[in-house]
Amino acid sequence: MNNEISATHNMSASPNLFQRYGILLTIATIALVADIVTKRLVEATIPLYSSVPFIDPYLSWTHTQNTGAAFSVLQNGGAFFIVVAVIVSALIIYYAPRLPTGDWLSRIALGLQLGGALGNLLDRLRQGYVTDFAHFQIPQIGFDFPVWNVADSCIVIGVILLIISSFVRGDVQADPAGRSRRDPR
Repeated sequence: MNNEISATHNMSASPNLFQRYGILLTIATIALVADIVTKRLVEATIPLYSSVPFIDPYLSWTHTQNTGAAFSVLQNGGAFFIVVAVIVSALIIYYAPRLPTGDWLSRIALGLQLGGALGNLLDRLRQGYVTDFAHFQIPQIGFDFPVWNVADSCIVIGVILLIISSFVRGDVQADPAGRSRRDPR
């Protein structure tokens, strides 16, 4: 009898595990694959520090090497950013199952952030720098945005979505079992 209860409990744990990590890991995987594929394509087809117009003169693919953070901030911080990426990734994986079950927007946001952090981490571990390539500018007003990549975009979009989800959640809280409930105040 106890074996039947244990087997039933274990079977119900599997969907729960998927509910907790499924969206997060799916989005992170998509973001990571998109980042890797685009970076390798740029590395294989555009010479370093060369530029190919895409939507001329506003957007071009410019192959650069970035030793800093997203959008070329804090150059030459390689080891620091490796440690930060590992810590952020671990915190996301730790925090995700603690979200209310129905909070899919936060899971998508964290998945984007995880995929972006891992994409740039893999570049740093593989080659000591991150490959950036998307270059947005508006020459008519002198606007020249730093060169970036898919991972940078995923991180920024993930942060924006996480902020939005905090407003959407509003007074929704999680009970100890992780289910959503309204704050009675």
